[in-house]
Amino acid sequence: MYNQRQLNMKEKVICGLQQVGIGVKDANETWKWYRENFGIDIPIVVDEGVAERMLPYTGGKPQPRFAILAICLQSGGGLEIWEPRGRELNYPKEQPKLGDLGIFIAKIKTRDLQATYDTFSRKGFRLLTTPAEFAGIRHFYMQDPWDNILEIVEDSYVMIRSKEFATGGSCGAVLGVSDIDRSVAFYGRLQGFDRVVADQTGVFDDLQALPGGGRKVRRVLLERSQPYTGPLGELMGPARLELVQALDAPVVKIFEGRYWGDPGFIHLCFDVRNMDAVQAECEAMGHPFVCDSGVDFDMGDANGHFTYIEDPDGTLIEFVETFRIPVVKKMGFYIDFAKRDDHKALPRWMIKALRFLRVS
Repeated sequence: MYNQRQLNMKEKVICGLQQVGIGVKDANETWKWYRENFGIDIPIVVDEGVAERMLPYTGGKPQPRFAILAICLQSGGGLEIWEPRGRELNYPKEQPKLGDLGIFIAKIKTRDLQATYDTFSRKGFRLLTTPAEFAGIRHFYMQDPWDNILEIVEDSYVMIRSKEFATGGSCGAVLGVSDIDRSVAFYGRLQGFDRVVADQTGVFDDLQALPGGGRKVRRVLLERSQPYTGPLGELMGPARLELVQALDAPVVKIFEGRYWGDPGFIHLCFDVRNMDAVQAECEAMGHPFVCDSGVDFDMGDANGHFTYIEDPDGTLIEFVETFRIPVVKKMGFYIDFAKRDDHKALPRWMIKALRFLRVS
């Protein structure tokens, strides 16, 4: 039997991978590096305040923070760069290794892998591998200046072509899991990553240079069989999740004993419509909301509703239903998502208007 709330409920819509969260010591310094080298230069949120709704993951008390959420109009999700303030940061006791539980790598897209590799090589970046392939997809691995591992993935999908950068935004992640079949079912049902691109077991040549890259692992690459819909679906575009289970080595939780916001990849965030429907499905799957902002939450000049659940290994997954984002604040031009069709993409001119927010 359905209750009245469920009968009146609109359907869940997953619009895309909105962003990957990164905990850092200095948000402005980190964003400057990603802005100048990847073109992630459109700030949707720049906000200083107190994280009051993440208490289970911030020591049970509100924590001051400064956050920047920036995107790239070439396509892809954004980065939410999160700087805790007023406390000492807790770094991992050891460098996280392949198969450790949590978000191990963020995937960043490029339309030209070799050109991006050559550019980063000339700049002297910490390139861990040369271009290689997995499941027919070309990629290479590198580290940013703060030891976060990035996988640069070739992807021809472009929303608004950049003349300066071949790179776009975030397009997925590599997550360590303890039971890969359970996690495949979780991400397949709840986020729609229902197509298995590859399912292989072994020791992989393209992973050898990564911490723990010599481990024997089962490696499953997932994508969505259905295209993203919704107002920002075309901007965020396709994404993939790569699940890795270590088979011959002990693993640890990457954020064991640390707070959300400490250095490293802190969450994966999905852009959604109709949070009530998302909540009902999460609860039906045994993954209730562990944090909930309430239905009208301001973060800077943007407004929306955010919630969190834990995946089967405790990795934090965020959902955001955006109600409003600024475009030209001085002229009072905001995109009001409450007036948009839940399934229909925003007009291209409206996406292009976000360029007025660009920071060089």
